[in-house]
Amino acid sequence: MLNVHGLSIAFQGTYLFENISFKIVPGNRVGLIGKNGAGKSTLLKLLSKEMEADSGQMAADKTLKVGFLKQDIDFEYGQTVLEESYKAFSEIKEIEKQLSDINHELAEREDYESDSYEQLMVDLNELQHTYEILGGYSYQGDTEKILMGLGFERSDFNKQTDTFSGGWRMRIELAKLLLQKNDLLLLDEPTNHLDIESILWLEGFLNNFSGAVVLVSHDTMFLDNVTNRTIEISLGSIYDYNKPYTKFLELRKEMKTQQLAAQKNQEKQIQQTEKLIEKFRAKASKASMAQSLIKKLDRMDRIEVDEEDNSVMTVQFPVKVPPGKVILELEAVSKFYGELEVLRSVSMLIARGSKIAFVGQNGQGKSTLAKIMVGELEHGGSLKLGHNVQIGYFAQNQADYLDGNKTVLDTMIDAANESNRSKVRDILGAFLFRGETVDKYVKVLSGGERNRLALAKLLLQPLNVLIMDEPTNHLDIKSKNVLKEALRAFQGTLVLVSHDREFLQGLTNVVYEFKDKKIKEYLGDIDFYLEHRRLNNLREAEQRSTSKSKNIKSHSNKSSYENQKRLKSLNNKLSKVERQINDLESSIKEDDVQLETNYDETAANPDFFNSYQEKKTQLDQLMMEWEELQTCIDELSI
Repeated sequence: MLNVHGLSIAFQGTYLFENISFKIVPGNRVGLIGKNGAGKSTLLKLLSKEMEADSGQMAADKTLKVGFLKQDIDFEYGQTVLEESYKAFSEIKEIEKQLSDINHELAEREDYESDSYEQLMVDLNELQHTYEILGGYSYQGDTEKILMGLGFERSDFNKQTDTFSGGWRMRIELAKLLLQKNDLLLLDEPTNHLDIESILWLEGFLNNFSGAVVLVSHDTMFLDNVTNRTIEISLGSIYDYNKPYTKFLELRKEMKTQQLAAQKNQEKQIQQTEKLIEKFRAKASKASMAQSLIKKLDRMDRIEVDEEDNSVMTVQFPVKVPPGKVILELEAVSKFYGELEVLRSVSMLIARGSKIAFVGQNGQGKSTLAKIMVGELEHGGSLKLGHNVQIGYFAQNQADYLDGNKTVLDTMIDAANESNRSKVRDILGAFLFRGETVDKYVKVLSGGERNRLALAKLLLQPLNVLIMDEPTNHLDIKSKNVLKEALRAFQGTLVLVSHDREFLQGLTNVVYEFKDKKIKEYLGDIDFYLEHRRLNNLREAEQRSTSKSKNIKSHSNKSSYENQKRLKSLNNKLSKVERQINDLESSIKEDDVQLETNYDETAANPDFFNSYQEKKTQLDQLMMEWEELQTCIDELSI
């Protein structure tokens, strides 16, 4: 599939990585890991041929199709969600245009016996055949299925993309990649903007993907659930193991222990040989033996222990002023964005020392409530801050507020006051900005480095309450673990908005789920919440299954034969519905062409629009019937 040999790339005279080689084959799901700035995103750009390496070669199959999801995407506005998603099918859309042109020409011509007319019919037949092979009659249904898997509702499909947040626009880009039927997917931080439910869906999709995947992620649980191979970039080299992340760590530790033991034994052997050389040198009769031992040492391959980059940031959030017992009280808080209601009559009391997690699908109001708490948004209802409350707020896009034209040091100095300006360099050092790196401009920093700088700025203000919205986005795994320990040790009150299950584990003791404009409290950690949700889903599935089985047969214990019989019947119905959908879509397209080519005559026919609308309504009903049948088939196939 893809063979990388001797790849090297350097920036400003320093190698990110040098002379690295590896192969990607179908079925590989590679977790690409390493510190912020190690070169993970750069390697993905090289694999996608967005960048050229300084040296080395990449050989790929001629037919290899590569899809690349970047951290930062260029998005075209003025499109609906469906229109933007359909860009995944550029070949199909081009054939649709050609079919439309041919149908338009055929409608205008009357030279039915001519060779050119016959050629048009031949072209039309060939194009329709190609269109069918490429999935022209099913791509719309596939698109809707993927979008709904990523959390979109049907009501979102015809909304303009610029009405969605950056996270939702990233989902559209991800949907396009998943629809393109690529052979190799390159995913740079795909979970950064996804909620827990969408991450679980993406895990299932990638585990069933027949091609290869190379992904950068700092969500260790996601890596463990999806990958079967790990490549670590460290100090310019790579370490490649056919294991998911956690097993890779264990294997890497075991191999380093073996290397150290072998190196120690070799050192003993070398010391003994050197002693013999010194002993034999003094005697003329033993001089030849001494020379032989010297040559033996020169020929010896010295065992080297793999270097590790163990530098990590040091974070502490000190509480200088203790607050009162009640930190914050919300009563009947509501929020509208224009006509869109996000929160409805939400009430909450946060006591001193609480450790709270906000979870739920994107767009349910988590970030909105966090902004209301820190006074960034106007709202309905009341909000009262407690005595001596000092809030430190880390926004989801906190790094975007940094001035790219300032250096790291100037960013911190400008944010400091008289009492802590002298500590700026110490704080930067704790966040791994040392030596010449403090003179780097913010615009050249990686996403993770910018997040570290934003966290460092947070320490320059007094706080006894931390409200953090997705603080782990772009942080490497080691930095994320350090931040987690700092928050675990934090003596103040903590409110965390996060989709990172592993990060939340052991960090909070109350979970608020945001759903349908309301919040629901779970008095336990994230594992308690997820287990509770899983049990609820099973009950719901069981109830659905029971009610369906009653409609099918009076008794519930169906034999395997009866089950297969039912499955066959459902598949036959599904095929019939799919044929009806294809026929209707073709008929609607013909009506569209007729409207486009001869609007005045068509519009004069009063029955045309009634028939046109009936077809649209029937298509919607068939799509719903298709979904119900597919759900039944999925349940019977388990």
